[in-house]
Amino acid sequence: MISNFIDFVLHLDTHLISILQSYGTWCYLLFFIVIFAETGLVVTPFLPGDSLLFALGSLAAAGSLNIGGLFVMLFAAAVLGDNTNYTIGRYFGLFILKRKILKEEHLQKTHKFYEKYGVKTIIIARFVPIVRTFSPFVAGVGTMRYLQFLPYDLAGGALWIGVCLFSGFFFGNIPVVKNNFTFTILAIIAISFLPIVIEIIKAKRQKNNER
Repeated sequence: MISNFIDFVLHLDTHLISILQSYGTWCYLLFFIVIFAETGLVVTPFLPGDSLLFALGSLAAAGSLNIGGLFVMLFAAAVLGDNTNYTIGRYFGLFILKRKILKEEHLQKTHKFYEKYGVKTIIIARFVPIVRTFSPFVAGVGTMRYLQFLPYDLAGGALWIGVCLFSGFFFGNIPVVKNNFTFTILAIIAISFLPIVIEIIKAKRQKNNER
């Protein structure tokens, strides 16, 4: 099952074309659900976000999807997902944390982002897998005021969907990118995880210096 998931992510372009041919306009609803789940459900941080948006943008450039409709629908999915996640954290966060349902390391990474960037984490975390899923949950647990959370959430959602989707729209069908799509997806995944890797390296260096 894991190997099938990895194959799906690495060959998003061919799999998405097959899905489009099978389900037509219902695909928009499927894409909405994926982005909503990745941002809104704390148990699904593994779902593809950045790479999916890039692939959808490239398909829109090829004429298979409507770029305007995609942006509106996926922006709505990202915002509704974050708001659902925030609500879960606010009302059920302590219950979930006490029962250790979530991985402690993921929560610690998110806490470190909040310590470093404050409320801007809600925007910055949009571009960081795993942290993206946990940042609204942590904001809810920390009882951040909703009126403080919402503007940053809207800005972050628009930036994330816009940058990833339109990057695929403008660059996804360039021959060198199209012919090396798997490598491009790997590069997007690697760049997305780079902030986490940097934070881990910094934390290790700080511990070594304190010894």
